[in-house]
Amino acid sequence: MNLFDIEELKTKLKQLEEQTTAQDFWNDSQNSGKVLGEIKRIKTKCETYSKLNAEIDNLIEMNKLLQTENDEELAKELLKGTKQAKKDVEKLEIATLFSGKYDNNNAIVTIHPGAGGTESQDWAEMLYRMYTRWATQNDFEVKELDYLEGEEAGLKSVTFEISGDNSYGYMKSEKGVHRLVRISPFDSGGRRHTSFASVEVLPEITDDIEIEINPDDLRVDTYRASGAGGQHINKTSSAVRITHIPTNIVVACQSERSQIQNRETAMKMLKSKLLDLKEKEHKEKIEDLKGEQKDIAWGSQIRSYVFCPYTMVKDHRTNYEVGNVEAVMDGDITNFMESYLKQANNKTEQ
Repeated sequence: MNLFDIEELKTKLKQLEEQTTAQDFWNDSQNSGKVLGEIKRIKTKCETYSKLNAEIDNLIEMNKLLQTENDEELAKELLKGTKQAKKDVEKLEIATLFSGKYDNNNAIVTIHPGAGGTESQDWAEMLYRMYTRWATQNDFEVKELDYLEGEEAGLKSVTFEISGDNSYGYMKSEKGVHRLVRISPFDSGGRRHTSFASVEVLPEITDDIEIEINPDDLRVDTYRASGAGGQHINKTSSAVRITHIPTNIVVACQSERSQIQNRETAMKMLKSKLLDLKEKEHKEKIEDLKGEQKDIAWGSQIRSYVFCPYTMVKDHRTNYEVGNVEAVMDGDITNFMESYLKQANNKTEQ
């Protein structure tokens, strides 16, 4: 279905609304929630389309009026309205790019530093801050799931969830290795260092997606929770670490109040990882997965952040770049995401 074929959208909306009138609709809360969510998304798209269509029709009429009479105030209003309409069309264009199977799902993000000790661990912490700021600025919610502090500074690993409309649709563009070039604050000689950190982004698997996991393939460990700067300190062993033995995939959660809740969240994370691996390897069964890992190193980076000898952030997939590194580190990364989405969409259409 074309995402903005308005007649198709209206037909789909009518079909979904008819489902809600069925006698047994509310008996299945999982299905009803899914249907109501889809109704809300389609209604938003239809309303956005109709509003923009009305705005453009109004601008056309204003332009016709200006051709018959010279009105300076009307000309200013037309110019202002045209600029706004351009922004609205661009926003609508971006919305059409979220056509992936899991784009509307929440995103589970994990950041790991590469080789390099304190320097790369600090870089991983900087990326975590960048994504947290981006999410907050764009009305997404961030929930820290697991955090392992660095030895001197930064972090050894962090897993967090970003929730909101099209969370995964945006964040999937960040998947890969990120490279930092700067004068290290940890080098007494003031030398320039290159550091790497990997960003893994997975869609949160909703309850309607079934994945069969053999309980015998799991090793579950519990431990005391301890977050960054002493956050989430817990006197009981409520944190949970689950290892999927065949693939050696490890997930951990310490953000919830109880061991049961942490285990449930960790299992969701594991299912997301296994589904992603299953689709990458084109395997029918979880048992057939290998789970091979790639090095976090030179040659595999998707984006470079250069602080010295000049300032620049460049995405190597799209060649989109900006000179204001500080703004990027403060969360101004939407243009990088949208450039990637547009390129990926163009490749799909070719």
